[in-house]
Amino acid sequence: MALRSVPGTSATDAPARRTLVEGEGLHGTARAMAMFAVALSVLLSVLDYAIANVALPTIAHDIHASASSSIWVINAYQLASVSTLLPLASLGARVGFARLCRIGLGTFVVASLLCAMSHTLLELALARALQGVGGACIMSVNIALVRFIYPHSQIGKGISLNGMVVATGVALGPTIASAVLSVADWPWIFLINLPLGGAAMVAAAFYLPRTPRSPSSFDLASAVLNVVAFGGVIVGLDSLVHRSGPALAVWLLAGGAGAFVQLARRQAGRSDPMLPIDLLAVPDFLVAFGVGFGAFVASNFFIISMPFALQSVLHRSAVATGLLITPWPVGIVAISLFVGRVADRVPAAILSSIGLCVTGTGFVLLCLLPPDAGNLDIVWRIGLAGVGFGIFQPPNNRAMMVSAPRGRSGSASGMVSVARLSGQTMGAIFVALTFGFVTHDPTLRCMELAAACAFLSALLSASRLRTLR
Repeated sequence: MALRSVPGTSATDAPARRTLVEGEGLHGTARAMAMFAVALSVLLSVLDYAIANVALPTIAHDIHASASSSIWVINAYQLASVSTLLPLASLGARVGFARLCRIGLGTFVVASLLCAMSHTLLELALARALQGVGGACIMSVNIALVRFIYPHSQIGKGISLNGMVVATGVALGPTIASAVLSVADWPWIFLINLPLGGAAMVAAAFYLPRTPRSPSSFDLASAVLNVVAFGGVIVGLDSLVHRSGPALAVWLLAGGAGAFVQLARRQAGRSDPMLPIDLLAVPDFLVAFGVGFGAFVASNFFIISMPFALQSVLHRSAVATGLLITPWPVGIVAISLFVGRVADRVPAAILSSIGLCVTGTGFVLLCLLPPDAGNLDIVWRIGLAGVGFGIFQPPNNRAMMVSAPRGRSGSASGMVSVARLSGQTMGAIFVALTFGFVTHDPTLRCMELAAACAFLSALLSASRLRTLR
C-alpha cells in the first residue's frame, strides 16, 4: 500500500497527519492544500529577495553605503542560504521536511523584523543572513515536498507550479517595492513579511504532509565543514573583488577549499551524504546542475545591475524602476502554465536550451537600448528575457529531480537550490567586480556578461541532445 497511516488515524485524515511513501503522491483536495502550503512558504522567501533587489539603491543611499558595498544586503542572504542549504536538507530528511519548513518560516519572520529595525549596513547584513537561514530551511525542502505531494508521473507539473510561484514572488516584488517606497521608508519592505509569514505558518501547520524520516543521526561536524567551505570561498572571493585585504582573502579561499576537501573525505562512501557528490557522478544530474548554475549567474547579472542602469543611466525613479523590471517575472509566470503541461513530455535538452537562447537574446536587445529609450522599448525586451527563463527552469529542475535515485529527494532538492543560490551569489560577486573595476558604463558590461552566460548555459543544455538519439 502506498500510503502508511499513522496509528490512530485513517486514510482520510488531514494530510498533515499522514506519512507518505515517495512516488504515489496525494490526490484531490489534499494535494491542492498541501501545494498551497508549499507555495505560500516559497512565496515568502522569494518575495523578500525580489523586494530587496529593487530597493537596493534606496537602501544604499539611506545607510550611506557605496553601490558595491551595498550588494552585501543581497550577498549576506545568499551566503547564509548557500552555506546552510545542504546541512538543512540533510536535517530535513531526519526531522521531517514539513517540520523544517515550519522552523524556517518562524526564523524568517523574526529576521524580517530585525531587518526593519537595522540602522547600519552591518546590522542589516546580519539580519539578512538570519533571513537567509530561514529561507534555506524552506528552499532546501520545498521540491522534496513536491516530490511527495505529486505522483512520479506528474512531478514536472508540480515543479512547474513551484517555479511559477517563485516567478510570481519575483513579479510581485518590484511592484510591492515600488508601492511601498512611494508611501513609506524602506524598512516597510521587510515589515510586510509579518502578516504573510503568519499565514504561511498556519498553512504549513495544517496542510503539509508527513514524510518518512531517515534513521541516521545528523552529522554536525560535516555541517560545520559545509558552512566553512561555502562561506570561506564566497567571502574570500568577495574580499578579492572589493580589494579589502588580499592576504585575508587568500586565507579564506584556502580555508574554504580545505574544508571542501575534508568534507568530501568525510562524506565518501556514505549512503546519504550531506555533500551529495555521488549525485554529481550521475551525468544527467551534473549537466542539469551546471545549466542551472550558469543560468542563475546570468539572471543575477541582469537583476542586480538593471536597477542601477534604469536609475543612473536611463534616469527612471525608484518607483518606475520597480515597475519596469516587473515584465521579467511576469514573462516567467505567463509561460509557466504552458511549460507545466509539456515538461513531463518534452526533454529538458530541448525546452531548456530554447529558453536560455530566448533569454540571451533578450539580454542582447537590452544592451542595444538607446540612451533615450522609451518605457515600452525597455518592457518588451525584459519580458522576452523573462519568457525564456520561464521556459528553461521547470524542465531543468525536473531533470535534476528525476535523475536522482529514489530516497534521495532531500539531497536532490537541496542541490536544486544550491545551483540557484550559488549561481545567484556568484552573479552578485561578478556584478560587484564589474562595478569595482569597470569605470565606463559598468551596467552595460554586466548586461553583456548576462547574455554571454545565458548562451553558454544554452550550449551546455543542448549537449544533452546526444543522449536522446
